[in-house]
Amino acid sequence: MSFDDRLAAARTPDDAWRALQDLVKGSVGAKLFTIMTVDMEAMQARRAYSSDPENYPAAGTKPITPNRWLDHVHGKGQTFVANTLAEIDTVFPDAELIGRLGCGSVINLPITEGGQLVATMNILHEEQHYTPERVAETERDLSGPAHAAYARARSLGPLL
Repeated sequence: MSFDDRLAAARTPDDAWRALQDLVKGSVGAKLFTIMTVDMEAMQARRAYSSDPENYPAAGTKPITPNRWLDHVHGKGQTFVANTLAEIDTVFPDAELIGRLGCGSVINLPITEGGQLVATMNILHEEQHYTPERVAETERDLSGPAHAAYARARSLGPLL
């Protein structure tokens, strides 16, 4: 079944996110896939979906911390990429766990609505996995599906 068909058939937000996760894994690859929704007015984030609910459960909210990652993704609206665990450690306090899961590179793709950041699609893999070509493919081929999955998930239930 195609991504579009799976999205149309989705009955829960998780169904929509799983369709996107499978599309990502089949294209640029991801050992860990999460969706974080954000409420920039309240400066709160929530993990709305996780491919690893044991280590990264989709529950609760956490404060958004102003840092260079936030400036890059929210302020500039650009995709954030780090290709080593050392780089990840400069912006994410859970770098140690990320490393234990066999991940050392990340792409955080902003999902916007009406020009405002509403979520990020976060894909992680081994160090140096997200080459410039894979980053370009993510931005070119997966941004539209990420936005479509967000819209479908939001239509099926609360996200934050």
